[in-house]
Amino acid sequence: MDFSMAARLRGLPQPATIAVAQRARALKAAGADVISLALGEPDFPSPPEAVEAAYEAGKRGDTRYPPVGGQPALKAAVIAKFRTQNGLDFAPEQILVANGGKQIIFNAFMATLDPGDEVIVPAPYWVSYPLIARMMGGVPVEAPCRDADGFRLSPDVLRAAITPRTKWLVLNFPNNPSGAIMERPDLEALAEVLREAPRIWVLADEIYEHLTFGGRPHASLAAVAPDLADRIVTLNGMAKAYAMPGWRVGFAGGPLPLIRAMTEVQSNATSGVCTLAQAGAAAALGSPFERVAAMRDVYQARRDRVVAALRDMPGVACAMPDGAFYAYPGLAGLIGKVSAGGRPIGSDLDFSEALLEEAHVAVVPGAAFGLSPHVRLSFAASDAQLDEAMRRIGRFVAGCAATG
Repeated sequence: MDFSMAARLRGLPQPATIAVAQRARALKAAGADVISLALGEPDFPSPPEAVEAAYEAGKRGDTRYPPVGGQPALKAAVIAKFRTQNGLDFAPEQILVANGGKQIIFNAFMATLDPGDEVIVPAPYWVSYPLIARMMGGVPVEAPCRDADGFRLSPDVLRAAITPRTKWLVLNFPNNPSGAIMERPDLEALAEVLREAPRIWVLADEIYEHLTFGGRPHASLAAVAPDLADRIVTLNGMAKAYAMPGWRVGFAGGPLPLIRAMTEVQSNATSGVCTLAQAGAAAALGSPFERVAAMRDVYQARRDRVVAALRDMPGVACAMPDGAFYAYPGLAGLIGKVSAGGRPIGSDLDFSEALLEEAHVAVVPGAAFGLSPHVRLSFAASDAQLDEAMRRIGRFVAGCAATG
């Protein structure tokens, strides 16, 4: 009997963020003192209101199958969040609650992509967008966002990426991995291009919306261009700003026909989200926003110290991220050198592997995000961990010597 896997999985790599984290855990299990800056996971506790609400939901027996699209209480909290924070109005049937933001993406692409349909993904990008598109038979099309442009997507680059096969545009701002943001004028310029291409859906992934620095405001495309709202899905969730990654609660608001189709996909996959997690998410959305603001301020201070340290390293260049909790330093000045341990640095993958093996610091190579030579490192870690990681990276970089 042939036990080969489905064609859709052939050549599909494991997400690099997960692969690096697994290698770091293996080294740690072997006794190495590893500092992992590979995963984008907040190091703050979940809101106490969320924990208490989940506990109370369990005590009162709220443990039966939930509605596929989400519990009414959580949908109401999501609707209120979109209205007050984003200027978007949705009816309950236009909301879908899923097992994390990743399932929203999966549902949307499964509901709409036919083989050969194209998905424009601005690069650098979160690793899962092109992987999920490929799983559904779609064709990821990279739209390069240059360092010189602050890693923003320019209208000209977007226009050049559009073809008759384009089905989706993914917008992830604040961006993972670069930390770039798109402010209202930037989005208005993109909206003009999208008006020229009326058959394109837009996935606006705003999971980092509350993590913007220096007082920079976040803007939602569907609010900036309400005439395009009937083809925009606005994605968000509890993992980042509310420090609830393990609760696995994501949500989206969008046009009714698409949300219905995405809900149907979910009904035949996982059905509804854990009732206790939904109760906790609803409570967190209603909790004092000052806690989110305080976390953002801590991230900003960490960003400043990490970027300053990276900029002091010879051969490393680092743009200042305006949002999220990642730095995305460029390594062009190190390519072609050799590490102190004798490893040639021919790419950002070589750098990441050598850094992990020799300095025991885990970062993710920029090749995984579609833009090299860079690495992504998360500053969602304690000050002590970040300071030690910067010392180790600094020593590693200082030990790299030119060949020949």
